[in-house]
Amino acid sequence: MIEGPAAIDRADRADRSDRVDVDAGTDELLRRTAEMAIAYRRSLPERRVGPQPGVTVESLRAALGGPLPKAGTDPDSVIERLAADVEPGLTAMSSPRFFGFVIGGSVPAALAADWLTSTWDQNVALYLATPSAAVVEEVAARWLVELLGLPVESSVGFTSGATMANFTSIAAARHAVLRRLDWDVEDQGLVGAPPIRVVIGADAHISLKLALRLAGLGLGRAERVPADDEGRMDPAALASMLEGRSDPTIVCAQLGEVNTGGMDPIARIVEIVRRHPNAWLHVDGAFGLWAAASPRLRSIVRGHDGADSWATDSHKWLNVPYDSGLAFVRDSAAHRAAMSAGAAYLPPAPGQERDPGDWVPELSRRARGFTVYAAIRQMGSDGIAAMVDRCCDVASHMARRLANQPGVHILNEVVLNQVLVRFDDDDAVTRDVIARIQADGTAWFGGTTYHGTVAMRISVSEWSTGIDDADRSVDAVVRAFEASRSAGPRS
Repeated sequence: MIEGPAAIDRADRADRSDRVDVDAGTDELLRRTAEMAIAYRRSLPERRVGPQPGVTVESLRAALGGPLPKAGTDPDSVIERLAADVEPGLTAMSSPRFFGFVIGGSVPAALAADWLTSTWDQNVALYLATPSAAVVEEVAARWLVELLGLPVESSVGFTSGATMANFTSIAAARHAVLRRLDWDVEDQGLVGAPPIRVVIGADAHISLKLALRLAGLGLGRAERVPADDEGRMDPAALASMLEGRSDPTIVCAQLGEVNTGGMDPIARIVEIVRRHPNAWLHVDGAFGLWAAASPRLRSIVRGHDGADSWATDSHKWLNVPYDSGLAFVRDSAAHRAAMSAGAAYLPPAPGQERDPGDWVPELSRRARGFTVYAAIRQMGSDGIAAMVDRCCDVASHMARRLANQPGVHILNEVVLNQVLVRFDDDDAVTRDVIARIQADGTAWFGGTTYHGTVAMRISVSEWSTGIDDADRSVDAVVRAFEASRSAGPRS
């Protein structure tokens, strides 16, 4: 029952003592939180990179767990305890000596913008609800298209990461290749639809494979194109697989194999796919696509603008905080058709305004454009190119130093920021060296198995990493290798 004016007036004059004072202590809480964040940030250059010694899942559960709280706790105590209990188990992924995965840190402007993003707390589905957030995404999208040398007509979706950027692009591809056969997949689904052929490289990344699963195209149905020792797709094999076929097809190429950094010969792949009457070419460029931002490296992605869609991560080489993937689609109509959702309470933009919710799977999400905008503003295209170049130079420097050590082998061509290292040509020794480095804490490197060979993986993506950090880290690797040898054979 809807209450009348008299009832509403009585409620308004009632005792208001139960109302929440949202400002009580908030200013001081935020100041204290900022102090803790600043102290953590300042510690990164010298901080132990891995978790503190002795941290186990049991110790973390004991500190952080317990029964469901019945009574509340004052916010100051919550944050103080959270910081104290969590910090021992953190890995300093923004450290200049973290090389474990392709993970960038956060340039200062992007980090500060991320704080404001949480404070502003905008839902960015509609321009009508938050014009500034919508326009920031629009401006950042235009800058990104230019920065990465993509077709000017490309639409952009700000996703949570590379997996959802790949999914968004694959959904647009699915729409387009079936639309050409008069099948509306958003309305009719995939049951009974003309089958879509999916072709991927033998060394495609797991995020692309997950995107294919989410899109209902089936990972097991995907046809694999052979790859060379660097993980690069064989264009002759691709041409043979597509020759004489006219079925709807999605081909997925890769710029930046996650172990070697190898780049598919994209210009040749574009030429081959364009001969197919109903094919869509998607590029998983989670980190390798950023080579297009560098005049020095741009030649290795030459022809990439001939694809139909591209996926990448801002938290890799743009160095913004997490929750920042990017999907680019040349056919904006297919992109929007695959992602947009309408409802009576969600009025579309009245004119030329851009509704951010039309280009990604989520309606409720962070205003991801603020951090991207801030990072581009801070560095500019010249600064972004210099950062990408510097990371590649550091990777090459580390590879050269390690290659000069007896018993150390570099397994890949160092074309970008990725280095694969093997010790004494032995799986057990390599694993032992990795474990010793992680326990030491000077730097953090991860392990992998590439084409059946165990290796240590070096990924250089952090904006603040310099040659001094590289040398300090290589010295730690050498010490770990010497200690492993001194310990004797492993079973």
